[in-house]
Amino acid sequence: MRSLTNLKKPFGTAKMTRINAVRYLAWEDAFDVEFEDGLSFLEPHRTIRKANKISGKAAVERVELDEECRIGFFVYYDTGEVAEVSWSFIRELPPKSARNK
Repeated sequence: MRSLTNLKKPFGTAKMTRINAVRYLAWEDAFDVEFEDGLSFLEPHRTIRKANKISGKAAVERVELDEECRIGFFVYYDTGEVAEVSWSFIRELPPKSARNK
């Protein structure tokens, strides 16, 4: 089985592809993001929390796809916090400076 991580492109080189669907998988503590071109990525919740500076006690209340453009989605938490996630966050590898930290 091939890892989907190898399908991610280096930062700034991926082609924009719209998101078809997104859902939160509580048993995996991850988001399943499906794109128009058929690729699907399982993004760990901890990376989205870290990128959006969401508190550790916040629980996912709902996930909304940006219906107009389908280029990202929002995660709403029971604490009132909101995480915004773009397609590039899922499809691209982080910049090298971010990976070294």
